[in-house]
Amino acid sequence: MVTVIIPTLNEQSTISQVIQLISASSLVTEILVIDDKSLDSTIENARFSNVKVYTSTKLGKGASMRDGMLLANNEIIVYLDADIITYPENIIDILVSPIVKDESDFVKSFFSRQAGRVTELVAKPLLSILFPALSHFTQPLSGMIAGRKSFFEKVTFENDYGVDIGLLLDMFRLKARIVEVNIGHIENRMHSWEQLSKMSKEVSNAILKRAAFVQQTNLEVLENISLIRDQMDFAIKESLVGLRKMLIFDMDNTILHNSFIMALAIKFQFTDKLVGIISENSNPYTRTKLIAKLLKSLNIRQLLEVVDTIPVVDDFEKVVAAFKKNGFICGIISDSYDCVTNHLVNKFRLDFSIANELEFSQSVATGEVKVPSVFIRTKESLCNHDFCKANAMREVARRYNIDVKNIIAVGDNENDICMIKDCGIGVAFCSSNQMLNLVADKTIFQKSFLPLTEFL
Repeated sequence: MVTVIIPTLNEQSTISQVIQLISASSLVTEILVIDDKSLDSTIENARFSNVKVYTSTKLGKGASMRDGMLLANNEIIVYLDADIITYPENIIDILVSPIVKDESDFVKSFFSRQAGRVTELVAKPLLSILFPALSHFTQPLSGMIAGRKSFFEKVTFENDYGVDIGLLLDMFRLKARIVEVNIGHIENRMHSWEQLSKMSKEVSNAILKRAAFVQQTNLEVLENISLIRDQMDFAIKESLVGLRKMLIFDMDNTILHNSFIMALAIKFQFTDKLVGIISENSNPYTRTKLIAKLLKSLNIRQLLEVVDTIPVVDDFEKVVAAFKKNGFICGIISDSYDCVTNHLVNKFRLDFSIANELEFSQSVATGEVKVPSVFIRTKESLCNHDFCKANAMREVARRYNIDVKNIIAVGDNENDICMIKDCGIGVAFCSSNQMLNLVADKTIFQKSFLPLTEFL
């Protein structure tokens, strides 16, 4: 009946308690955790049998919220913050009751904690001038909300601190029935002054963007307090985990029985265009860019639904679990897309993935792709390829402080040759490429990873 979506970023200390609380509600039939590439144990702590874990298509809470909405299977959706452990036991009932009773389409929460400084000094004053009909809301920036998916599909999810006020204003524009409910006493983390500065500007910007009907003279005055800033790029900082062994898999035709992009082409009928690009372009960078354009306008749900239709090697999960138990870091290096490899990381409890970064806007593929710099040839590269998985393998080995010779790599095609040749133990998996079979230390001809366990 109700889908609960929990956007997360480094919430390892609280996420399990939040999940346990909402799992007790008989109204909840689906729980989605949308993680923003946490660097701690958030994902591991969120793994409950009734929880689906996904990695967000784009950094930022708004992208996680929209991804979750697209993936949700219920009409009633609840969003909860992952860092709060003082929710009332009946939080779900409080938030969805007005919707279940058909009294509301969108529900905002308020609570007894003193309203924040950005709410009092920025949001409320702007609302009173630009949207006086909404000035009565106690906490317009509250992120604990509920609503109908049919309405969420029509709004814009800002990808910064403006997301919550933006949803309120968009629901108002759509003439949704909006109510505010009291969820009691809530305690959450206080923001630093640096965060408050950024938050105030992004909240102001979200309000101003939706105030097109206001006279230009008023907007010019208000814009003096709102500086539009782009979301800062996420800096990947992985701590050295001290493990000294690694198992790396290719994805297409290795973990998966088939190629993801080919399955996608068949599903959405662009097989001829895909074959044309592959046959007419020998440069891997050009080929990658052109193929990504074929994915334009497909959303994250459509992509993940396709990958979930492709069979996975039967004993993959079992073999991964065995290697992890023996101290191996396990991951994927693929020339497919990170939204797909991250999905498999979440699904099978792997440790990392490296793949091309498909770009999204509002959870929809833009047709653009970024090739991570870790694939690019450097002075330390052992081959002359401009883009190579072996370069990515050496980079991930450096991050985890693992000698390349302590890595087992498994692949099936020409693009895996350098990685298979340069690692400690290279495995050719059901490969028809004679060169790969020649350079590999071991060849596996049946669709099973069980033979890998002889290296444990």
